This record gives sequence, structure tokens and C-alpha cells, in this order.
Amino acid sequence: MTLHSAFIHRAAGHWPKKNATGTITLDFDTRHRRRIRLTADQGEDILLDLPQAVAMADGDGVQLDDGRWLMIQAATETIVEVTHKDRRQLVRLAWHLGNRHLPTDIRNDALRIRPDHVIEDMLHGFGAVLRKIDVPFQPEGGAYGGHNHHHSHDES
Repeated sequence: MTLHSAFIHRAAGHWPKKNATGTITLDFDTRHRRRIRLTADQGEDILLDLPQAVAMADGDGVQLDDGRWLMIQAATETIVEVTHKDRRQLVRLAWHLGNRHLPTDIRNDALRIRPDHVIEDMLHGFGAVLRKIDVPFQPEGGAYGGHNHHHSHDES
């Protein structure tokens, strides 16, 4: 069986999603790669072989060397959702997380981070309410990451 290479990445909305022949479900770390062997959800092994590392997001597409497209799906991960009764304090918490260069998913009324007991203790000290949830993790790309943040900011 031939190992097909995925050599083109396109952001959600910029590839022919209706032509997707399969999906690849990946956690956040695995979605930020240049070259790695992966297994599509349908069982086919593929080689991700992009010209440069890309932070792929849910709904993005990769094109295989035979012309087929696969859709990227963000895997569910255990994440800490951070809220505060005072929205101004939530902005302050976001600053503290950014100051520590922590990947953070910024929502309308919450921040989402990976579990880290030291950071969680700090956030508790600032009056934050924390709860662990299982959701796809798509943090902001950062000022220099060239990443387009594509998820909806609805609190669903």
C-alpha cells in the first residue's frame, strides 16, 4: 500500500470542503507540525509533509499527492476553563497567562488553558473559578505565529 503525502494545507473556508474524502482528528500539539506520519480516521496512514510548520485548526484541509482532500478535526482534550465574576479581572488574568507565554484559548466570558497546577493555583489566588472540561483546544496563535484563529467565540 502506498503511503500518500499531504503537502498542501489550507485554512477552513479556503479549500473545497465538499471534496473531503476523510478526516484526521488531532490534538493541539499534533496539529502544529511540518512533517509527521499520521493515521486518518478512516485508517489510512499518511505522511504530513508541509513546506513549513503550520498550526492547523479544526476545519482546515490538507491535500494529498493524489489530489484527495482530508479535513482536520480538533480532538477533544481535558482543558481548564477559567472564569471570573468580574470581566475586568478576566482581562487581567489573560494578561498574566500571556506574560507567561501560555497557550490560551480566549472566549467571550472565559479563558481556556491546559492543566497546570502551578498556574491554576495562581489563578485561584486572583479569584478565578476553574473547571476542567473536555473540548477541542485552539489557543490564539500569537503576534508572530501567522496563525489565523478560526473557531467561533460563541459559548456553546
